[in-house]
Amino acid sequence: MAYSILLIYLIVLNVISFSLMGADKRRAVQKRRRVPEQRLFLLSAIGGAAGTMLGMKTWRHKTKHRTFTVGIPFLLSFNLILILLALWFIGISANY
Repeated sequence: MAYSILLIYLIVLNVISFSLMGADKRRAVQKRRRVPEQRLFLLSAIGGAAGTMLGMKTWRHKTKHRTFTVGIPFLLSFNLILILLALWFIGISANY
């Protein structure tokens, strides 16, 4: 059950992050109001870094911004560590 909740959470968050990167790219091209970078980083920090990184590569967006080219891979590593810890704790609690 806990595995399913974690998986759904990560899928939804990464789809949102990926979509926001695409929306921000469209808005940039159209010279419209942009998605705040803080929002993109917040979503990445709470588990959506893979979606953000995939969005960066798919739409070639934010690829010249050092904060993104360094920050998003760092957050992806951070996300992976937290996911592994969560899976470990879920496994431990399942044994009790």
